[in-house]
Formats: sequence, C-alpha cells, structure tokens
Amino acid sequence: MEKWTNFILKDVTLELRQLTINKNIGDNDFCGEKVRVTFVEFKMESIPERRPFLLSRDFVFAKPLDKSDTQFQGFVYRVKKSSIVLAKFGDEFHSQHHSSSRYNISFSFNRVCLKRAHQAVEAATDPSFHNFLFPECPVRRDSFALPSFYFSNGVHLEQRSAIRQILALKGLSRAGVVVREAVWQVYQRSKDSRILVAAPINKTCDALMRSLKDKIPDSEIFRVNAAFRKIDVVPDDILPSCLYKEESECFACPQLEELQQFKVIFSTFVSSFRLHNEGINAGHFSHIFLIDASSTSEPEAMIVLANLANEDTTVVVTGAQGKRSGWVRSPIAQRNGLQISFFERLKEFTPYKNLDPAFIARLDPKLESDETNSY
Repeated sequence: MEKWTNFILKDVTLELRQLTINKNIGDNDFCGEKVRVTFVEFKMESIPERRPFLLSRDFVFAKPLDKSDTQFQGFVYRVKKSSIVLAKFGDEFHSQHHSSSRYNISFSFNRVCLKRAHQAVEAATDPSFHNFLFPECPVRRDSFALPSFYFSNGVHLEQRSAIRQILALKGLSRAGVVVREAVWQVYQRSKDSRILVAAPINKTCDALMRSLKDKIPDSEIFRVNAAFRKIDVVPDDILPSCLYKEESECFACPQLEELQQFKVIFSTFVSSFRLHNEGINAGHFSHIFLIDASSTSEPEAMIVLANLANEDTTVVVTGAQGKRSGWVRSPIAQRNGLQISFFERLKEFTPYKNLDPAFIARLDPKLESDETNSY
C-alpha cells in the first residue's frame, strides 16, 4: 500500500468531462436513472509497474498549488487506455475549480480487497479449518478404479498421470493443460460435480475458461468478474457467460438459485468472495482448483478456501516451487512471512515435502533444478 506514498503527479491541469451515467444511489454504485455527471480527467505519463495499480473506486487526492492546506478527495471512476484517469469529485472541489487551476495529485487504495482477505483470515481460524492450513497428515480418501478414457491431443504422459491423480481425489498438480483436462474429466464423469476454478489474475481465469467453452455448454459455465472490471478487456467469447448490467454499468452475479445451477465457475481469488456474498455455502463445490497459488499471498488464497471449502471439498493446488509473490513488497510483511504462499508453505508438510505420489504430482520430471518444477 505504501507504494503510492511518494508517487505524486505534480503541477497537473485537470479537465472537466460531462458523461451520462446511471444515478448514484449510494455506496458509490451507479444504478437507476440516467444523469449527466461532471468528471475530472487527467493523464498519467508514468504508472508504477505491476501491482498495485489503479482500479475503479481507488481514491484520488487533489491539492491546489495555491492552497497548501487544502486537499480534495475523489475516487477513480474509470481508467482509459491504461493512462487516462476519470475521477469523480464532490461539489466542494467544483465550487473552487477554474480551468487555470493546477494541482498535485496523489492516490490511495480502496480497502475492499484487503477487507476480504481480513475476513478470510478470521474465517480460517475456525478449528474445523485447521487441516487445510496445518495438515499433520492429509486425509486420504479411498481411491476408486478409473475406467479407460481418452485424453485430448497434446496431453503428455506426466500430465496424464497428474490428471489421474486428481480424478482419484489426490493432491497437487499443474495449471494449464492439466487443469483444463482434469476439469473436463470431472465434469464429464459426475453429474453432481460442482467445480470452482480460481486464479490470482483475470488473464489466467479467462484463458482457462476459453479452453473449455467449446466443451461445456454456456448454460453450465459462469465467469465471476469484479463489479467494476472494464468490460472492454473481457474477451468477446466469454461475455455471454458473464452477467453485465447495462443499467448499472457493472458486472454482477445472478440470484442464488441460478448461481447454484452452474457446474463450472471461474473467478479470481478476490472476486470469489462474491459467491460467498450471494449465499454459496462452504461445501457447495465438490472440487476447488487454486491455480498458480505460488504467485499470490496466502490471505488472498484463503478468500477462496475459508469461505467455500469444507472437509468434503476436493482441493487441488497448483504452483511452481521457489516462486514467490511479487505483490508483497512491504519489508514488515516479508519479515512476518506474508511473501510465503499457501502453496510454498503447504509443500513443507508431510507427505507433500516427501513428494508422496499419492498426494503430489511433479511435472517436468526431467528438469534437474527443483526450483523450476511445477506441481
């Protein structure tokens, strides 16, 4: 969060833009009747790399150059073309603003994502969740005999082995081809299966969903999006499997009864909270795939598990040994272990650390360096 502390746009001219949007009825959500709203527009020549980055509903502060003791707070409405920011300020700002006014601009984060992580950490303290966090000996369910089946083209021998392990309700594996094939096999073989595929970023979720859309009917697959994800970055072939409300210009989830009917749902770790918020209970999903769990913080991964998994859920975690989240940059957080992912920490427990083939599958076995292997 401190990344923005020293990031200040100095001596900025702010332009006003009139847009027609839906009426703000509270909590910064635009819904209801159409109204004309005045936005402030400015360009950021250089935006900090990677996360954290500006998102809709992050906070903007404008400090007039001629009034050192005055500062106005607004919020980001939209970021266009990755560099042009539209922000919404209140009447107090507009009453003193002139076309010649110049400002220093700074930013702060909307804490909604952190609040979801805090909620997940609190939920994970329930004693019944202990075995997910600190597995003394993972419960091994009886494996069942798998019938012969045909894999899709391009699935290699090691990947087939990992897929068979997933189908036998065992351990960890790799993302990509393995996950796609495993989800497809689970979907095919059990009419009662309910699958959640979660990943840290939208790009991964979109890619996995697109790889399965030609196999799973639209009526049985759904993509959860953050409410104010920009619609123009969502792939066109995925949009039919999303719920976008034109009147409120935001993504939503259907009512609980309809949501429960989907057999396969895709979401980022953070946005999975929306399923919990809509009333999906822990245990609803028969299988939860945490994809690339080595590249995100453990509290973020817990947003999925703490709210949606129980002792009856088959949880498959994928990641790369030695890979750590680049999002945790605070020295204080790093010293206290937050850079260590759920995947990396889990792998230190028996039987994962012993590479027990009943619980963990290693891809790329010919590679000598363990640091490059995926599980």
